Amino acid sequence: MDTMKSELFVDVQPKEISIALLEDSRLVSLQKESRNVVYSVGDFYLAKVKKLMPGLNAAFVDVGYEKDAFLHYLDLGPQFNTYDSYINEALEHPETVPEISSVEVKPDIPKQGRIADLLKPGQKLLVQIAKEPISTKGPRLTTELTLTGRFMVLIPFGNKISISQKIKSTEEKVRLRQTISSIKPKGFGVIVRTSAEGKKVAELINELRTLVEAWKNSIAKMQRSTPPSLIYEEDSRAVSVIRDIFNPSFESVYVNDAEIFEQIQSYVGLIAPDRKETVKLYAKDVPIFDSFNITRQIKSAFGKTVSFKSGAYLIIEHTEALHVIDVNSGNRSKASQDQETNALEVNLRAADEIARQLRLRDMGGIIVVDFIDMAKAEHRQQLLEHMRDIMAKDRARHNILPLSKFGLMQITRQRVRPALDITTEETCPSCFGKGVVQPSLLFTDKLEEKIEYLTQQLEVKKFIMYVHPFVEAYIKKGVFSLYGKWRRHFGRGVKVVADESLAYLQYRVIDSDGLEILLHEESDMNSAQTKNKTRSERLLEDEPSQTQPQEEKTASAEQNEQQPKKSKKKKAEKPENQQ
Repeated sequence: MDTMKSELFVDVQPKEISIALLEDSRLVSLQKESRNVVYSVGDFYLAKVKKLMPGLNAAFVDVGYEKDAFLHYLDLGPQFNTYDSYINEALEHPETVPEISSVEVKPDIPKQGRIADLLKPGQKLLVQIAKEPISTKGPRLTTELTLTGRFMVLIPFGNKISISQKIKSTEEKVRLRQTISSIKPKGFGVIVRTSAEGKKVAELINELRTLVEAWKNSIAKMQRSTPPSLIYEEDSRAVSVIRDIFNPSFESVYVNDAEIFEQIQSYVGLIAPDRKETVKLYAKDVPIFDSFNITRQIKSAFGKTVSFKSGAYLIIEHTEALHVIDVNSGNRSKASQDQETNALEVNLRAADEIARQLRLRDMGGIIVVDFIDMAKAEHRQQLLEHMRDIMAKDRARHNILPLSKFGLMQITRQRVRPALDITTEETCPSCFGKGVVQPSLLFTDKLEEKIEYLTQQLEVKKFIMYVHPFVEAYIKKGVFSLYGKWRRHFGRGVKVVADESLAYLQYRVIDSDGLEILLHEESDMNSAQTKNKTRSERLLEDEPSQTQPQEEKTASAEQNEQQPKKSKKKKAEKPENQQ
């Protein structure tokens, strides 16, 4: 039997990172992670207690965020007394990192205790971000510290070994427990993750050693720092997502950013050294998702109606209580000899697409599927077994019930991350919803004006102008193309490249440093509309204004036109006093 070809594609943009998983060239998973989040879950900070709130049984803590972070009594962790004595010792004697094994284990704190008995204002703490800042609220913290790896989670000041419930084999559980207990340093607890199943002892030892080393480096950095300071940073967003979905059987991993490429390659080199070369840097001008036909799949996979085979399609509706999917055979040209066989064939293919859609959109809660009615009980059982087989690789917990007498299948599915909402409809970039656009035929004239403005006035000699594929084809058609004319006139640094994510009359410009130059498209539209006004309308507008002279209006319009903006590609900023 042929093995499935799996590939991973990482598209790094200034504001977000998109990660697409393809199986046999079909998109099965898409994740988008924002890059502008400064306080990420898992990061360690050296912080200072600001004030106690006995009524809430919590403390407000300064981690350098504009709003103080929140630390509840229940988030201190049962081993807080042991943790507190270790941190104090480390801060009092900064010349050496104390061994956890040498720290006296103190009794657990009571579950119904008071925070005022354990903390005082001005006290230094090593805290971990448990929840990112939301709206006007600061981050939520914990002092029950953990370091997450691919195969295990390391818990300082603990001693317990826990095994993932998803590992079903009793023999494997016993093997992992014995292995971890024989290699685990004293003073650390370990949670063994599902991905550790079947892994060699050498791989487990390597990761445990890496996590313990990260802990020691964090304590050493804490001893040299003053609060508030970032002490330990979880893997970058791209690496943390890949940590959960990466499989050594992946044929290739493509990344379009040199910095993220190095991070991912070093991570893969750590967990699977022989697979390090599968991580490749994508350096072409064409957008990475366009080059591998991912943009087209995203546009066709999200939306109310999804076609899947020979005219058959799904209709997907979302309500507050549940998701509803209706299966339609459509105008299938190659129908089988009888209706029953035809219904079974459509339902099996629909099941494949539904399993893909659940992963793609991360649809959680209750999903009700209205399959095409089938009379034979064996066919209904075959459909149920097929759905269970193809849903087996879904990482989210789920439960599938047999078809009801009305032909409905009920599925419950855990939500792994916030639901992915991608709008496939495009807002008109020329009229911004007003319903009046400049003539499409003159769009190339506008592009030429923009290129002249960039090269002559802004003196940007090298840039890439991304346009819709239809527009790009028109610009480059023929031996004496518009593209050739522009390059001869404005210089060889001008490039026009197709981008499938853009709408028909939309464009964007990226300079040689990878920064986007934002040009005032709406003002272009207004000027085009002004050209098309009747003579009488223009004469009326030429009358002196009571509020602002016409010369001032024109001057301000020109001034706006001369001030394009550059969107900077920034990394998330950390507190200024970070070491």
